[in-house]
Amino acid sequence: MQINKILLTGLLCAFHFFTLAQNATQFRITGKIQSTENQPIEGASIRIRTLKAGTVSATDGSYQLSLIKAGQYTIEASAVGYLTRKQVIEIKNTPELQTFDLTLQHDDQQMQTVNVVGKTEKRKLTESGFNVNAIETKALANTTADLNQVLSRSTGIRVRESGGLGSDFNFSINGLSGKQVKFFIDGIPMESFGNSMSLNNIPVNLAQRIEIYKGVVPVELGADALGGAVNIVTNQQVKQYLDMSYSYGSFNSHRASLSGRYTDPKTGLTFNASGFYNYADNNYTMKEIEVYDYAQSKYVNRNFKRFNDGFRSGMGQLELGYRDKSWADVFLVGMLYSSAYKEIQTGATQEKVFGKVHTYGDFAMPSLKYKKNDLFIKGLNASLFATYAKEKSSTVDTSTSRFDWTGNVIGYDKNFGERDQLSIWKYTNNFAILRANLSYLLNDNNSFSLNYALSAGRRKAIETLKSDQTANALDVPNKLDKGVLGLSWQNQSINERLSTSVFAKQYRLHTYIREAKYYNGTGYVKEEAEKTKIYYGYGVATRYKITEGTGLKASYEHAFRLPEVEELFGDGNTVLATPGLSPEESDNINLGLYATKQVNDHHFTAEASVFYRKAKNFIQLEVSNIYAKYRNVGNTQITGVDGEIRYSYKDLLSFTVNASYMNAVKKDPGSATKDERIPNQPWLFGNADLGIGKNDLLGKGSRLQLNWFTQYTHWFYLYWPDRAVAESKSKIPGQTVHNASLTYSVKEGKYNFSLESRNIFDTMAYDNFRLQKPGRAFFLKFRYFIK
Repeated sequence: MQINKILLTGLLCAFHFFTLAQNATQFRITGKIQSTENQPIEGASIRIRTLKAGTVSATDGSYQLSLIKAGQYTIEASAVGYLTRKQVIEIKNTPELQTFDLTLQHDDQQMQTVNVVGKTEKRKLTESGFNVNAIETKALANTTADLNQVLSRSTGIRVRESGGLGSDFNFSINGLSGKQVKFFIDGIPMESFGNSMSLNNIPVNLAQRIEIYKGVVPVELGADALGGAVNIVTNQQVKQYLDMSYSYGSFNSHRASLSGRYTDPKTGLTFNASGFYNYADNNYTMKEIEVYDYAQSKYVNRNFKRFNDGFRSGMGQLELGYRDKSWADVFLVGMLYSSAYKEIQTGATQEKVFGKVHTYGDFAMPSLKYKKNDLFIKGLNASLFATYAKEKSSTVDTSTSRFDWTGNVIGYDKNFGERDQLSIWKYTNNFAILRANLSYLLNDNNSFSLNYALSAGRRKAIETLKSDQTANALDVPNKLDKGVLGLSWQNQSINERLSTSVFAKQYRLHTYIREAKYYNGTGYVKEEAEKTKIYYGYGVATRYKITEGTGLKASYEHAFRLPEVEELFGDGNTVLATPGLSPEESDNINLGLYATKQVNDHHFTAEASVFYRKAKNFIQLEVSNIYAKYRNVGNTQITGVDGEIRYSYKDLLSFTVNASYMNAVKKDPGSATKDERIPNQPWLFGNADLGIGKNDLLGKGSRLQLNWFTQYTHWFYLYWPDRAVAESKSKIPGQTVHNASLTYSVKEGKYNFSLESRNIFDTMAYDNFRLQKPGRAFFLKFRYFIK
């Protein structure tokens, strides 16, 4: 821990020093960029060239600039499709925030010749060297989709769920999945938000943009990610807004969400609130379940309603602080609380049915957020996030009854629960998270970034049905500390045509447990185990711009994924410790191109990439008759290609189609399955989305929008091909699922109503290990939004 303590102390000291040493003569201006129709313009470029100061407008058209001295200057604003506007302003010698609004006129004749092109964050990410997808959620905010459903429409992404709302899921990016992919909310690891906060129960309303990094992850996220990362970006620019929604649909599904912000324009005092609630019975029909008919003395296929599959979850977060002060752009102190309850009907397959097994838990997290641009000196930006959180969860398996698919009891076993021994396992997790970023803009062509992410966790578990805990390896807290230190250099050259980011990462893993039960080669032992290891990763991402709208990209990273608590030290019950477990390791390579073209009101965009992954030391759970344990197995090689084409015409028509192909094969020498495609993993899939809408069709300020979304998945093997059983069981068949939504908005989007149908043709749809997904479903949603 010594290096972590030194780094942490240094970062905190630097943060304290810079906060005290703020330049008192710094001036701040703000304003709004809008069109002649009084519509906010997002992504407009605002510059004061003589001071080398500039920024980009937010979603609501607002902007902020920090200046080093008072005086008279020319401010310049420009955006795609608008004439450049220049205006002389006078910055007064006062600490108060000064406001300058600018109105831009449409450039209908020369939309492609604007002097300075304002770019949205999505466009900036597309033109970076990283292989990254960016999804703007504004057009999806009125749908009932959760973030998983939105992400599953992106290239290279496959989300496989084991059931309905709240079910377990497997998330993969270009063939790497599970814990190999990391998730973030505004750059903060989602693992620090507890089990009740996951992608399949967060409503799309709470996200402004979703960033998906494939294989190569920038140092700013501070991640030990092997296969990539997903960063959910919430709305941080709008000063005042309120967003409320409620939906009801099939399987008694209820979803409500709320988010809002109020910032006092004079004092900068800010209040943020957000939350959601989900509930579903998940009692959809399971089709053609094979059961034994005793009357006919044979197996038959029948339909059954799901039971013991209910789910509910909720989250509430409050934050209070200041914005736009001389000492902080953002300073917030907050508290987040969430809880979840989930019934469990099946195991890994649907052959065995549970009638009473369930889990529940809650989570509390106080937090501190700080952000400041131009900290102490011009070009030095800093951000800090810190929290100490606590999570409690329980898994209950106390029923001695045995159930069939009808929900009837077919037997009893007084000595065992439905899954294993009678048990009520109660877990307590305590952890601290610190994430600090420093970036420095040396000049127009060079910048540096330093990131440090520390996660310090403590885990304890008690089997409450047993008075004797001697067999429990988690009756005393174990420890796992992860530190990821990253440094990067970004360079622009050849008139900004060539952009390059070079980075290095240090991964530090420290674990300690007083009583770890594991197999030492001759028998099962329980003794103290401690481990400290340091690993080094590195990479590069580059982009060459051929024209203003086209470019080539390439990226490479040697990445690690550090083991988690349960993988190293077991679960205290049936999963043994593996103190010598090594991290997963991979070399990731991406090559890609992008092109965008606008002809009058027609806008075309195309992106394509090829990728290569060479991974080793995969961590896998192996099960024996008595115990299970994680161990390093398997080397895998993944090659593939994906691409997407988008077209839009004004605000009337949009169309997107994408496809992904990957070939993931086992590369273990001497293995019977060497060079075979890894089973239970889709290898060819695609999506299409057609949108048709019209403004003012049913009144001024209204919009009627129809979207049709289609998802195709090619068949794939459920087991290794050389071990295939009956043809019907060895493959998961190809699937084409259609969804449709109709949205009506009035009062410029203030009131929104939507009707949505998922799996509209009631197609048999499968996911992990042939687990059935819900059939046809309908949902209604109302959303109220003001700003």
